Amino acid sequence: MKRVLVVANRTLCEQHLLDELRRLRSEGVVQFHFLVPASHPHGSWTDGKVEGQARARLAEMLDTTAAGGIAATGEIGDANPVYAVADVLRQERFDEIIVSTLPAATSKWLGQNAVHRIRRRFGLPVTHVVAERAFSSS
Repeated sequence: MKRVLVVANRTLCEQHLLDELRRLRSEGVVQFHFLVPASHPHGSWTDGKVEGQARARLAEMLDTTAAGGIAATGEIGDANPVYAVADVLRQERFDEIIVSTLPAATSKWLGQNAVHRIRRRFGLPVTHVVAERAFSSS
């Protein structure tokens, strides 16, 4: 069985990512593990609020994938997506990584070159999918 690590936060429950998961599932048996870096938004925030929002998105995505017959597990990770991936890969093995981001003009992760850094550092195939729209910072 192919194991895929899916790294996403604000774009976790968006159609572009669901389409990619369905595409991979159509190619064979696959198990997805969602990693949601608890990224800090602009403005004021608390760790509890950030983690709560990440947990809510993860729960929604696990419900959505289960309803669609897609096997998945998930966890919340470090705010830095590269560090979060490193933490997970120390514990588990995956065959591929999917990173879902906001569009280039609004993505903090792309501004930090996170997709390239994940691809270079971990030596796994990385697919980058991009949300079709930007999101508010709330």
